[in-house]
Amino acid sequence: WLPGDDVYMANENERQEYVLNENGIIFVGNARYIEARGWYYGQFQDLLNICLTMLDLSLYYRQDPAMDVSRRGDPKYVGRVISSMINGNDNDNGVLLGKWQGSFYSHENPSRWDGSVVILNKWRQDNYRPVQYGQCWVFAGVMCTVLRCLGIPTRLVSNFNSAHDVDRNLSIDKYYDSSGRSLNIGKDSTWDYHVWNESWFIRPDLGRSYSGWQVLDATPQEQSRG
Repeated sequence: WLPGDDVYMANENERQEYVLNENGIIFVGNARYIEARGWYYGQFQDLLNICLTMLDLSLYYRQDPAMDVSRRGDPKYVGRVISSMINGNDNDNGVLLGKWQGSFYSHENPSRWDGSVVILNKWRQDNYRPVQYGQCWVFAGVMCTVLRCLGIPTRLVSNFNSAHDVDRNLSIDKYYDSSGRSLNIGKDSTWDYHVWNESWFIRPDLGRSYSGWQVLDATPQEQSRG
């Protein structure tokens, strides 16, 4: 609400939706059959201490506490720390462990989750051990909760036939032999769908034209800057 803040959002309807709304819909499935899942963000349900503890448990804080605390007014920095801490696949006491194959026996199937509050409370109750299990829409739902709780306007984005380019050439490469048979070369792929977050803040480091919605992805597929 404060015009001088890095996360100032001028439109009141957007503030109601991307800061204050505790309920939402996450779209999953595939391009031919899109399913709408209800999700309870619950960012005002006594979660602030959990979210602040998340910052204190991060590798960023453990490596340099003074530097970390001094940058907590910067939504770019906070967004990067939280995107790392939502998943626990890099052994940093993160909130959720990702799993896409095999059995979910003895732990929660990702499709059973319908809100962030129970996940964050379970993480705290289990002494900050990663909750099992999460997939992209679960990571995005929990990350939306944490960022809204910390005062950063945030939304979810679902993308169908989602390109996963691993060699950074901005294309999905497929290979065929002279007979037209597909060759199992290259690691690019196209997922049925993927869900990530966008947060609203200015970018003084890049210039005014880059301010607005910024992409953040907590799904633990590839490392970013380590």
